[in-house]
Amino acid sequence: MKDIIKPKDDAEAIQMLHQFNEDLLPKKFGKIGVTWTIFLCLVIANGLFCYYKQLKFGLSVTGLGDQVSWGIYISNFVFFVAVSLVGSLITAVLYLLNVNWRSPLTRIAEVIAVACIVFAGLIIIVDMGRPDRILNMFIYGRIQSPIVWDVIVVMTYMTISVLLLYFPLLPGIAFCRDHLKNIPKWQKWMYKFLSFGWKWNPEQFKIVKRAITILSVLIIPVALSIHTVTSWLFATTFRPGWDSTNFGAYFVAGAFMVGAGAVIAAMYVLIKFYPRYDQYITDKHFDRMGKLLVLLSLVYMYFTVNEYMIPGYKMKGEEAAHLTELFVGKYALMFWSVQIFGMIIPIILLMFKKFRRPFPMFVIAICVIVGAWFKRFLIVIPTLLHPFLPMQEISESAKSYSPTYPEWSITFASLAGALLIITVFIRYFPIISIWEVAEERGIEHDVIYKHLNELNEKE
Repeated sequence: MKDIIKPKDDAEAIQMLHQFNEDLLPKKFGKIGVTWTIFLCLVIANGLFCYYKQLKFGLSVTGLGDQVSWGIYISNFVFFVAVSLVGSLITAVLYLLNVNWRSPLTRIAEVIAVACIVFAGLIIIVDMGRPDRILNMFIYGRIQSPIVWDVIVVMTYMTISVLLLYFPLLPGIAFCRDHLKNIPKWQKWMYKFLSFGWKWNPEQFKIVKRAITILSVLIIPVALSIHTVTSWLFATTFRPGWDSTNFGAYFVAGAFMVGAGAVIAAMYVLIKFYPRYDQYITDKHFDRMGKLLVLLSLVYMYFTVNEYMIPGYKMKGEEAAHLTELFVGKYALMFWSVQIFGMIIPIILLMFKKFRRPFPMFVIAICVIVGAWFKRFLIVIPTLLHPFLPMQEISESAKSYSPTYPEWSITFASLAGALLIITVFIRYFPIISIWEVAEERGIEHDVIYKHLNELNEKE
């Protein structure tokens, strides 16, 4: 297992900082990076075309109707909100607990959080059908409505997440400004504008660290609120499967689990396509993230058992019909696949050290992420097909729901959009923070300042 190498003296520390600069400053994409970006753009373009058709012809181009008015758009929204909580977990919770090994992972987590919360907001606008009426939410919205609560916490969480990404990034932007060569003028101007005159003095670092601490404290209750309020959108609706006092904790636990899975997947991709990154994201980080994922999965399993065992024990009325369809009916294959492959098997495998290595962890993380998306599908769709009031005098097509091609295209486009934000960020900004990695390796601040001043004098 590769371990963290700490410098013996200041000279070795400065040499290590030079190596950090060479390894971690953003680089131009190769053929794989360019191909990946083009692919994402094509998926987004197809989604935009389908959204144009939806704007032109209305929601009739989707499989939505009077019974299933929330389809995969809302499933996708809940998924994005869930993944976005990883920013508060890795950046805030582990930061406040002074867990040093989190340093190379914080920016990965925050970029994922920002990308996902942006598209969580956008997919809600898509689901509205009439985006021109979005202002009505702010003009005529009632504070008694959980939908208004959700709008408030989503916007608050997005704001804090952007700030929590930006403040620690300031030194990295300044590094790009001062030391990247042979870049276009617009890129130089971008770094100059975004760095806000960063001068590498100790007072600025103190301000940044103080801001990170304050934002880390603020984001934790907001993060808990965003997914709790999202769960209340369901739980306050009189539907079988949603009438649950367990939903808030259930949603939050599941969000932390899938968020950790997303960070693990990103870690593997980075060390796979950036050869030197495995010196910073080591086997130790995968091992500890694997242990963290086990803990989060066990917590989620506890709430999952609570969510289904008690209603399953009573099997009353429409709840019985809903659970029967999940356990042994139309959605049984999806339901049990999600529980087994998306939660139980990952827990069992990650108990063993040999599975807490990069590639096995990547495969397990993908299973967790895919399972989490389909879990949100199962929360939304089967419930809407089992209202408490019986469905009478309606067509057979209204008693089922099948997403149409435009729905799938727009959904995939939103996922591609989040991935494109992450991809573009990696291309133009350091995805691993140099100064935080230096701190993890025991390099004192005064050594960092000395090194940076030497570089500036040479430049």
